[in-house]
Amino acid sequence: MTIDYSQKYSILYLAMKEFILPLKDLVVQPGLTVPIYLDNQISVACMEAAVAANRRVIIAPQHKWNYPVAPEELYDTGTLADVIQILRLPDNSIHTIVQTKAAVSISDISVEDGLFSGIPAELPFIDDSNFEQTAALRDKVAAELPALALPRKFRMDKLNAIIQNYPMPAFIDAVIQMTNMETEAAVRILSARTYREKLVLILEQIGVMAEIAKIDASISKRVQQQMDGGHRNIVLQEKLKAIQKELGEDSDEMDTESLKRRIENSAMPKEAKDKAMSEWRRMRGHNAMSTEGAVLKTYLDELLSMPWDKSDKAKIDLTAARVALDAEHSGMQPIKERILEHIAVMRKTGNISGTILCLVGAPGVGKTSLGKSVAKALGRKYHRISLGGVSDEAHFRGHRKTYIGSQPGRIMDALKRCGANNPVIVLDEIDKMGRDHRGDPESALLEVLDPEQNKSFRDHYLEVDFDLGNVVFIATANTLNMSPALKDRMEIIEIPGYSEEEKLNIAREHLIKRAAKDAGWNAENIKINDEALRHIIRNYTAEQGVRELQRSITAMLRRELLLGGGEDTATEFTTNKIDELLKARKSAGISKRIGFNAGARV
Repeated sequence: MTIDYSQKYSILYLAMKEFILPLKDLVVQPGLTVPIYLDNQISVACMEAAVAANRRVIIAPQHKWNYPVAPEELYDTGTLADVIQILRLPDNSIHTIVQTKAAVSISDISVEDGLFSGIPAELPFIDDSNFEQTAALRDKVAAELPALALPRKFRMDKLNAIIQNYPMPAFIDAVIQMTNMETEAAVRILSARTYREKLVLILEQIGVMAEIAKIDASISKRVQQQMDGGHRNIVLQEKLKAIQKELGEDSDEMDTESLKRRIENSAMPKEAKDKAMSEWRRMRGHNAMSTEGAVLKTYLDELLSMPWDKSDKAKIDLTAARVALDAEHSGMQPIKERILEHIAVMRKTGNISGTILCLVGAPGVGKTSLGKSVAKALGRKYHRISLGGVSDEAHFRGHRKTYIGSQPGRIMDALKRCGANNPVIVLDEIDKMGRDHRGDPESALLEVLDPEQNKSFRDHYLEVDFDLGNVVFIATANTLNMSPALKDRMEIIEIPGYSEEEKLNIAREHLIKRAAKDAGWNAENIKINDEALRHIIRNYTAEQGVRELQRSITAMLRRELLLGGGEDTATEFTTNKIDELLKARKSAGISKRIGFNAGARV
């Protein structure tokens, strides 16, 4: 449908308004023939409306990059132009040629259906292009341009041709375009009343651009001089320093002062804060790129990252704690009752000073998962530290920061990762620690587990005391093969193996669902009765825990999935079917320990 723009916008004639064509980055001087390509449909509609109404258009620069939607997004100065030719292209864009007439101020700007209109008022202008002073200014502008290192496409011979063969408006427009002058400056030049004023403003802008070019060259030169043997890994850091130095700033100084403020505002105790300030003063005397400066900066960052005053504030709810333990663990009632007693004392006294629990039992009876359940019951963060094979004291106390690659010990690292000073930390397999020439880790662990000593635990890396009195430590072990001193620090809770009935309940409540998830089964498709589960327990497992039971159920599901072509369907697992599915596993020696009554308590 063709829109009758002459009728739709006839109101513009009465108000003497002209259509406004917003352009993103183009300020056009008067007295030029300018080609313009438009692919924005609103701009196309604006041009078509102007042609239909036989009106001029006002070419107005805009403040924003996106197409404007409000009058305040346009400059109030533009260029009035006649539309000479318009060519419509197949993609609905247009190519138009306009003849610019005068610089105008724009008032009473309004917008309707995305089309802007306003009343133009021609700005007074005196043509002084024939004066000798104007010609001299033009030549000075041309002489100053090479200092800007213009892009290769703007050759000076092209500019000289414009000077010799084209009038002053073309020269001014060419300079503005080739220098990529900012819109604000180009609008000021457009508003000038004489060519002499325009050229003076251009010279000012060229001077500013030349200074920026000198600063950029100075920065590049300084970076090149500070490069050591062409190592590119410091290029960006050195360039940033050079830029900030030109701006009157010093990045190293800014970082140093920021670090000082962080230390002053931290919740560290006085001893730690004094230590941090002492190391900060040492760091300030070193170059940030030096090894010593980097070591001190890393040390202070580690010190500030510790949770000095951050703790989980969840209130202890004994009922919720009991529910959490029962949901995760079937049976084990005496053990859960002892843990609940421990939690009850914590709730009453408000602290955890006193007993450290050590859960001792065969693999797979749920020692580690009990520790995780305690954290959930208390509403605290949880972290597990595996001690199997640890033979270096530095695992707990850390390395002194003078060593290459030094870092805090596992205890301090656990607190930092948890982001709280009162998490539940499980010391897993405490009976498997070793001892060699690097020290005795058990001695360091004694301090950690002693409520009278761990209130002022000192890590070798941090070199300040940290209160571990709020941390809930739970140890696990397979045997009581520990030193008397270590056993004396803890209350030993032996977890016996599960009876056959308990294994049956655990399989029903947890293991089948877990095995189904591991094997990609829908748990609702697994039909297995108690007799079949007992058959697996008696004939394919020989353990006190339930890990082998879960492995057997998972293996059974995997085998059935293979036989079913990779699809799980509703299947009843009878004793005969179980034997068929697990015979390869049994014959391969995966479960050869048959003959021991796995359900017996020890």
